[in-house]
Amino acid sequence: MLELFFSVAFSAVPLTLFVPPIRSLNLFVQTMEAMWMESSGHTHRVYPRVRVAIRRILDCILCNTS
Repeated sequence: MLELFFSVAFSAVPLTLFVPPIRSLNLFVQTMEAMWMESSGHTHRVYPRVRVAIRRILDCILCNTS
C-alpha cells in the first residue's frame, strides 16, 4: 500500500508544473473580463440574435436548462 501511495504521489508531481501561478491566472481572468466588458456593448447593439444563439449554445454545453 505504501508503494502505491509513493507511486501516485511521485507521478502527480510533474502535473504541478502545468498549473500556472495564481498571479498569472488572475491577470488572465482580468484580461478576459475586460475583453468581455468591451465587447458586450457592441454585442448588445449590433448582434442581438447572435448573442441569443451563443447563449443558447453555451446553455446546452454547460447543461443549464432554464
